[in-house]
Amino acid sequence: MVEPILKSCAGLDVHKKEIKACIAHGDLDKPTRYEIKTFSTMTSGLRKLKDWLNSYNVTAVAMESTGVYWKPVFNILEDDFDVILSNPYHIKNVPGRKTDVKDSQWIAMLLRNGLVPRSFIPPREIRELRDLTRTRRKLVGNMVAEKNRIQKVLEDANIKLRSVVSKIDGVSSMRIIHALLEKDDLSREEIAEMTHGRLRSKMDLLVEALDGRVTGHHRFLLKMHLDHIEFLADQIQNLDEEIQIRMVPFHVQSSLIQTIPGISNISAASIIAEIGTDMSQFPDEAHLSSWAGICPGNNESAGVKKNSKIRKGNKFLKATLTEVAWAASRSKDSAYSAVYNNIAKRRGRKRALVALGHRILIDVYKTMKFQVPYKDVGAEVVYQRKTKNREQAMIRSLERSGYVVTKVATA
Repeated sequence: MVEPILKSCAGLDVHKKEIKACIAHGDLDKPTRYEIKTFSTMTSGLRKLKDWLNSYNVTAVAMESTGVYWKPVFNILEDDFDVILSNPYHIKNVPGRKTDVKDSQWIAMLLRNGLVPRSFIPPREIRELRDLTRTRRKLVGNMVAEKNRIQKVLEDANIKLRSVVSKIDGVSSMRIIHALLEKDDLSREEIAEMTHGRLRSKMDLLVEALDGRVTGHHRFLLKMHLDHIEFLADQIQNLDEEIQIRMVPFHVQSSLIQTIPGISNISAASIIAEIGTDMSQFPDEAHLSSWAGICPGNNESAGVKKNSKIRKGNKFLKATLTEVAWAASRSKDSAYSAVYNNIAKRRGRKRALVALGHRILIDVYKTMKFQVPYKDVGAEVVYQRKTKNREQAMIRSLERSGYVVTKVATA
């Protein structure tokens, strides 16, 4: 039987415009008494909520992490109470008893009995850094979308530039696109002046690709997209400067995790913004991987393992780890490149990137927890370990079939 552990606590059901608050209080050896009240989510309403909670000597408050609506409540209450933010999936009410009032009462009852699992809420400086890194990711995504729109306009104008160049935003490509804003008939000599490197060897194909019909409509759209890309680049630069200022207190941790292949200055800031620097928040690396949603899921029934795809988690951290994994997989003769190649051969590139991202997150955890730089064991060690594991698996298979296996050393 579950015993209550808090004399006075509160559960909040938070919405956009109002909050249903329920206080569960009373002696621990007596039936629980409930007080329920509704408050506005305006700052004045949140102050009234804080005064009401203080009048009942509330020590802890629990609420669901619903969108961004919990943040104003947390900002007002965090200095006076132990505010517990929990995943809605973990404290979901019983079906058939779903109302706002009953939800708040349910949360208060769970909290009073110590049954509300606490979600990770980083300190304010980490939360502010997180806002910056997530905004940067959104702007980078917007810039990629604008580049795709440029490609769409060029195709509509019969300009097949992307069929020749590897990147539409390369130096030569952008020079050609800006030149198309002025005139649509570029001579071979003009095109040659705007290209460099290996693209010069494709001059005949490039001249043919630029034979299109660029109209005033196309030029208007191209200029608009180019101006937006330039604006986004300036905004990203401003964000990078602000992120570096906010990263000064975390210079040691950032330097440590940058010893891991694939992690750059910006990706280090993104990782720290998502998981913080205090690894005591997570009991071990497995808990961190599960929280991030980067590890295989557990789905077993009656001894049968079913689909074990990765679970939902921190999508921003997963995206960063995937990018880092791609960079690390291309580092020559590293352990990460060997891990990626081993898995990619069997399961494909996408699964290999996720698995390598999982491996990198574990190393990030150990690096920050023990404050030691990452040491790469090299690709050969990984390949030898794989060979040894395969050999042991074959021996076990033969022994299960009744054979006696004797290892003989070869010269």
